[in-house]
Amino acid sequence: MSLLKLPEIQASHAIGKAQFDMRPDALERWEPAIRSAVDGDTSISVYDAIGESWDGSGVTAKRIGAALRSIGPKDVTVNINSPGGDFFEGVAIYNLLREHPAKVTVRVMGLAASAASVIAMAGDEILMGDGSFIMIHNAWAVAIGNRHDMLAASEQLAPFDAAMADVYAARTGMSAKDTAAMMDKETWIGARQAVEDGFATGMIDGEQITKDTKAGGEKRALAMIEASMAKAGYSRSTRRDAFKSLFSGKPGAAENDATPSAGDNLAAMLQNLTQTLRG
Repeated sequence: MSLLKLPEIQASHAIGKAQFDMRPDALERWEPAIRSAVDGDTSISVYDAIGESWDGSGVTAKRIGAALRSIGPKDVTVNINSPGGDFFEGVAIYNLLREHPAKVTVRVMGLAASAASVIAMAGDEILMGDGSFIMIHNAWAVAIGNRHDMLAASEQLAPFDAAMADVYAARTGMSAKDTAAMMDKETWIGARQAVEDGFATGMIDGEQITKDTKAGGEKRALAMIEASMAKAGYSRSTRRDAFKSLFSGKPGAAENDATPSAGDNLAAMLQNLTQTLRG
């Protein structure tokens, strides 16, 4: 169990017509290349969106649970650089780490936004890289339907916001009212401010952070495309279908991160996606 008195988050999937999603601003500020310089046998990497992505990648509770079972009752280090994503997956991962029988050290290498910030709060120790950020906000979702559906979705989201505010409050020692106000303002918290406010306990030595250029190219380009699509109002399922259609017949396209022309091809990829969506 966690060495701290952290609350469990209860989250039902009965969310009606609302679908949890990543915030476009988090995607835009995410640098996928940032990661730990060294990963040990008891390290877990959270270097992607939370939840299963269109190509089967992404960080899921199933994957984290398997990693924790493999590590066993030992101290574990969780390295995070994620723009967030699926709230339910983030909650499930938080609860898994909260229940781990040994010490959990969370290291925010670049970004822990949205659902990833909830995961970060499960650490007994939370360390921040210089220039890293935690971003907290109210549950962000895409909802479809009439005004009654919108009202129902709003009512269903409220308990999730309250649960997150309680977790941030337990971590920092602030009141839930104060952390809820920070969520209302969609607050970006820099590394040193996070330590000062109690969202983190210390800093990471700069030598422990690196940039893996092979992990940044195409993933970054695809993240920017997805951010543009999200801003345009396309749901996650629609974006997923569009990506699948775009890369059909190109096995492993999403994993080929070393393509140096990924940025140059961004406009062409956006045009192809637009044609796919219109079709």
